Amino acid sequence: MLESPHRHTRRKAYDKVFVAGPAAIARHKARLIDFDFEKLVVTGRPQLDVDFEPTLSESEQRTVMYAPTWEGENYDNNYTSVDVYGLSIARALMSMKDTRLIYKPHPRVADSRNVDVRQAHERICGLIERNRERGANHEYVPAGNILSMFDPIDALVTDISSVGLDFLYLCVDKPLILTDRRGDIRQLHEDAPVSSACQVVNQAGHGSLDTLLEAWIEDDEMADERLRARELYFGGLARGDSTERFYEQVSGLMAERQSKLPKPRAGVSR
Repeated sequence: MLESPHRHTRRKAYDKVFVAGPAAIARHKARLIDFDFEKLVVTGRPQLDVDFEPTLSESEQRTVMYAPTWEGENYDNNYTSVDVYGLSIARALMSMKDTRLIYKPHPRVADSRNVDVRQAHERICGLIERNRERGANHEYVPAGNILSMFDPIDALVTDISSVGLDFLYLCVDKPLILTDRRGDIRQLHEDAPVSSACQVVNQAGHGSLDTLLEAWIEDDEMADERLRARELYFGGLARGDSTERFYEQVSGLMAERQSKLPKPRAGVSR
C-alpha cells in the first residue's frame, strides 16, 4: 500500500523509528532526503505475537478466506477488489469441492460510500445466504479480530492492505493470493513488493477464476517466494521473536537514556 510522503517526513521528528523490516527501510530511503537512516530500528511486528483466542469454528473442509479491503479515501489508496472481482472470487471459492468460504471484508465495506462496492458486497452476502439455505457451510463474518481467524484457514485471498502482510508473518506456509484492480502488474510490484511472491487476480485471469483459484491453492507454487518476501518484510524474525526484539530495543534505549542523565551530587537533597 502506498504511503504519503508527508507520513514519512514526520519520522524526522523522532530519535528512533521502529520499523518491521528491510522493506520499510527501503521505503524510507526511497522517499526521504536529509534523514539519518540510523534512526530506523527493525523490530518486526510485535502486535502479531499475541495468542489470539480462535473465533472461527473448526471444519473438516478446506477453509479459504476472502478478506477484501475498502475503497480508501482517494484513488491512490483504492485497492478494493469487491466491486471488480468480488462476486467472481466468491463464486469461484464456493464452487470448489469440499471448500468453505469465509467472507471477512473490511468493516467499512458494508456501508461504503461507493455504490458499486456496497452493491457487490450485498450480492456476495446474498450468494452466501442462498448457499447456506442449501446446506453449505460458508460464512459472512461482519466483525471481529481477523488475526484470530488466520490459524484455522488454509488460504487467503485479499487485497493490498495490512491483512496480507499480517498473514504472511503468521502463516507463511499457507497460500496467499492478492488482487490487482488496476491491471498494472509492474506498478503493483513496485507499490507492494509482496505481490511478487503471490498469485494475482487481475483482468487477464478474471474469466478463469473457477480453475485458477483452485489450482493456485492446491499447487501452491509460490511457497519459496513467500519465504523470501517474509524475510524482506520482517527481517527473518520468527513468530514470537518480534516481541522479544521490541522489548530488547526499548530496554536498551531506556538504559542509554538513563546513562546520559546527570548524576545527582552527593549531599544535595531532591
